[in-house]
Amino acid sequence: MTPSILIVGATGNTGRAVARTLPKLLQSSSNLSGIRIIALTRSSSSPVARELAKVPGVEVIEQNWVEISAEWLREQQVIRAFIASHNEPDQFPHESTFLLNALNAGIKYVVRISTTAANVRPDCPAYYARQHWAIEALLGSPEFNHLHWTSLQPNIFSPLILSPAVELIKKYRKTGEQDPLRLILSEDAPVGIIDPDEVGVIAAHLLSQDDTSVHHKAKYILNGPEDTTGKQIVQMIQQYIDAPVKDVIYKDVSFIDMIYEHQFAATKQSKQVIYSVKRAPETAWEGKCSASTTSKEILELAAPKRTPADVLKTLLEG
Repeated sequence: MTPSILIVGATGNTGRAVARTLPKLLQSSSNLSGIRIIALTRSSSSPVARELAKVPGVEVIEQNWVEISAEWLREQQVIRAFIASHNEPDQFPHESTFLLNALNAGIKYVVRISTTAANVRPDCPAYYARQHWAIEALLGSPEFNHLHWTSLQPNIFSPLILSPAVELIKKYRKTGEQDPLRLILSEDAPVGIIDPDEVGVIAAHLLSQDDTSVHHKAKYILNGPEDTTGKQIVQMIQQYIDAPVKDVIYKDVSFIDMIYEHQFAATKQSKQVIYSVKRAPETAWEGKCSASTTSKEILELAAPKRTPADVLKTLLEG
C-alpha cells in the first residue's frame, strides 16, 4: 500500500480546504509526489464528502476518528496527519488518544488546529482553550519527541462573526424589517477574524513541506489580513441595506445559551463548563487579538488574503 497523509475532519471548517489544496502542492514535492491523501468523514454520502471524492488524488474513507487505533494508522501507512478536533468537553481524551496512537504508529508529522492564541493558556476561563493548552503541553513533552508537530492558533472564524450581519441583510431585503443585531465583537476593539478556508490552506502548505523539522513544535498565530470592529460590521451592513441599523448589541454571547439547551442539556454536561465559553471573547474585547499578532512564518508561507468584506460578500451569495 502507498504511504498516505490523513486528513481528520476533512468535511469540517478547515479540513475541506486542506483536502482541496494539498493534492496540487504535493505535485511539486520531491519526496511526497504520488502519495495517497485520505479524507476522513463520518458520512461519505454527505454533500461535502461527495465533493471531495471528486478531487483528483483524494480518497474519501468513512471512519469515526475517535475510534482510530495505532494498528489502523499502520495499515493505512499514514506518515503525516492533519487533525481539526471538536471542542466539546471530551476533546482532550479524544485528541490525546489519537496523538498517542499517531506516535505509536510511527507517524512523522501532525498539523493540528488549536484556538485563539491569547486564550491558549492554563488559566483561560473558557474550558476548550485550556484543553488546547493541555494538548500542546502533551505534544511538547519529551515522550513525544519523535512526533513532529505544528499547532495552528487561528483567530475566531469570520463566518461566525459575520453570520448575524448576513441574517439581518437577507431579512431586510426580503421584508424591510430588522431584528436586533447581536455581535460577538465589541464596538471598537480591532480583531483579525479569519476565513477558515485560509487556515486549511496554511495547513496544506505545512503538510506538503519536504522538511518538517523547521516547523516542529511551532505554535503559529493566524489572523485575517486586516482588523475589523463591531462598528465596522455595522457600517458594512448599512452599505448593503442603504439604511441605518436600528438596534445593535455588542459583546453578545447569548448564543451559548441556545447551544447549551439544544446540544448539551440533555447529556447532563456541566452547565458551568459549557457556559465558560461566554468568556472566550474577552481577550478580543481587550484588543489582544488583532491582525498584528500573526506569526511571520505564516505570512511567508501562505499569507491570508480574504478580508471581512470578501467573506461577507461570499456568505450573502451562498
